[in-house]
Amino acid sequence: MQILKNLATALFMTGHVMTANAGTDVTATQVTLEKHITRVEVWSENVVRITHTPNSVSNPRSSLSVIDTPKHVDCTVEEQDDAIRLATEVLHIELDKASGSIRILDNENQLLFSEAANGTTIKETTISDVPTRMCSQSFRLDPGEAIYGLGQMQSGTMNYVGHTAHLQQKNGWVAMPVAMSSKGYMLLWDNPAVTDVNVGETDPGIMHWSSEAGDQVDYYFIYGPDLDDAVKSYRQLTGKAPMFSKWAWGLWQCKERYASQKELLEVLKQYREMNIPLDCVIQDWQYWEPGQWGSHTFEAARFPDPKAMVDEIHANNAHVIISIWPRFDLDTNNLAELDAAKALYRKTYNNVWPKGVGRWYDAYSPTGRDLYWQQVRDNLAVLGFDGWWMDGCEAELGGAPGQMREVMTAAGPGPEVYNAYPLMHASAAYEGQRKDIPEKRVLILARSAYPGQQRNAVITWSGDIHGDWPTYARQIPAGLNFCATGTPYWNTDIGGFFGGDPADPAYAELFTRWFQFSTFNPMFRIHGTGKGKEVWKFDQATQKILIDFDQLRYRLLPYIYSVSWMVTDDDYTMMRPLVMDYREDPKVYDIADQFMFGPNIMVCPVIEAGATSRQVYLPKGNDWYDFWTGKQYAGGQTISVHAPIQKLPLFVPAGAIIPFGPLVQYATEKTDPIELRVYRGANCTFKLYEDEGDTYNYEDGIYATISFGWDDTENILSISERQGHYPGMMKTHTFNIVFVDEQSGTGIQPVKIDTTVTYNGQAISIQVP
Repeated sequence: MQILKNLATALFMTGHVMTANAGTDVTATQVTLEKHITRVEVWSENVVRITHTPNSVSNPRSSLSVIDTPKHVDCTVEEQDDAIRLATEVLHIELDKASGSIRILDNENQLLFSEAANGTTIKETTISDVPTRMCSQSFRLDPGEAIYGLGQMQSGTMNYVGHTAHLQQKNGWVAMPVAMSSKGYMLLWDNPAVTDVNVGETDPGIMHWSSEAGDQVDYYFIYGPDLDDAVKSYRQLTGKAPMFSKWAWGLWQCKERYASQKELLEVLKQYREMNIPLDCVIQDWQYWEPGQWGSHTFEAARFPDPKAMVDEIHANNAHVIISIWPRFDLDTNNLAELDAAKALYRKTYNNVWPKGVGRWYDAYSPTGRDLYWQQVRDNLAVLGFDGWWMDGCEAELGGAPGQMREVMTAAGPGPEVYNAYPLMHASAAYEGQRKDIPEKRVLILARSAYPGQQRNAVITWSGDIHGDWPTYARQIPAGLNFCATGTPYWNTDIGGFFGGDPADPAYAELFTRWFQFSTFNPMFRIHGTGKGKEVWKFDQATQKILIDFDQLRYRLLPYIYSVSWMVTDDDYTMMRPLVMDYREDPKVYDIADQFMFGPNIMVCPVIEAGATSRQVYLPKGNDWYDFWTGKQYAGGQTISVHAPIQKLPLFVPAGAIIPFGPLVQYATEKTDPIELRVYRGANCTFKLYEDEGDTYNYEDGIYATISFGWDDTENILSISERQGHYPGMMKTHTFNIVFVDEQSGTGIQPVKIDTTVTYNGQAISIQVP
């Protein structure tokens, strides 16, 4: 036996060549087999990269998602007769010399993850007359293991065991080759080709990944074991999520489409006159002249003064984003400019493009991305728009999915980079705005995503979906699995994109339930075709419910904005499958219609027409408060919950603190007083985050935090000394303390106060009788 530590060396064995490197950059080992080389790289104590590379491939494609580099790790590399073993403080990795297969164990030698015997297949193939390789790998699943993630599917699946996911970008389906396991690990399959993931559907106990094109099998094993720690390591690999402006967390109103400047301004005016909280309106597509798709300019007859329109929206304490596309009509100046720069797709691997068909720019081209942003900047950003709705970013060439297989990109053949288009496209706007408008936080709404998308300040929405009950129900597991990929920000068109008449009582019920669910999405946005779905278009009873939940969203802004800081600062996940917090409770593994919104609110949407109650499972590990009644329940049981149309079942874990803000009309109107609801029953903390609400000064430490702590044994509420400062910071806060029980602290509106604290930044302790 030979042990290698912090040493670069080469060992030669009969039939194999093995190298082990333990330098300052990467600890790695590899074996050369008959058809491929298997290589193990230790990137950190809990992250391992594994590649199976054909012997004929000398220079595999660089990753589009991974932007990190390996860290120095204290790691031993031990050669034995049958295997090479690498060990960090967290993981033990075994590389079988004969087969090249991998096993990964924890530091107590409990098996976490393993490749199936002879599970690697790499074979030559041809797609659109281009030679490439089909790359596949099989992994073993443990009995009872649950698998999540894989992006946003419209299948209604929560736990993918027993199912197959087809990862191909198209409208409504977001391909994210990232899996999360109930065993505490994540898997990043670093291949942007169209990929199928069969999670034990055809071969129980085997998870099989197969990409139709590529150079090699290339994946990262990321261990927690706490799933938040796994997500943190995933974002270390692929990029951290920046902060959105505070206004982004309010209500957004749009439709397909506001046809004129006058119509858009009238919508905002009506919201303000009715005192319905709102922060953003959106201008959807076709604001341009006919034949000028991609010009980023307005038809003057309908939008006579876009700059004045944006200025008026801002003067009314609201914001506006606008739809932009990667597609260009043939007679646009922007297309000619991109064509001259050789930044358009070439069809069928030559310069021929079908006559009369719009063109798509090559987002894989650095020149193309730079030029695309310059065109957006010079035509739209200069008018003061606050964000970018990057529609059609799959890209569905010609309006049909799959045609990316027929183009040559700056990064290589379309089949080999197919799914990464939304990442590269969003990079154009994010990197461009950070460079040219550094004082303003980037905000992008995109119809698709790919690993790494979170670093571009993107919120993904679930596409052009139908407004019906089954589609609505499918959005919940779709969003939860999307967030389980480590990509934190997601939402839907409230009420569905297609169909729906606010005058129809049946649709009003669906819209209400969808609105309630969306109150607890990372983004809160009304959209759809046909008749407008502005709040006042519904009957008075429905309006009352919608306004109540709109006000609840705004009252929760101190909580939501603080949780968004957790996402940026600590790589947290806001919209959380129950497995992330209750991994030790297998009963949560298949629950597709409950989730945590931040650490302190469990959301249980009603997904059936006419329902006035629903069954709710309360995960074991803590007791639970009914948000509406204050009644406590023991965890580990299923209860029937009263849920008339006015109520969305919500539960708060015992041992929680939630800050509620005042009733406001827009997010930055005022921040005081703050109602601090304390849910007793266990020790707990919560950190309130505050900053300027925009700008990137927070990256330089310009922000403030106040920590709250509840000692359930001593009955003491502690408020810490304020940490940090920022321009315009309030010197004092009024904290209205409420201890929740069945008599107080329930519902939406401000409630009976137990005690009031005037806080000037100094630490305070409150003894509760």
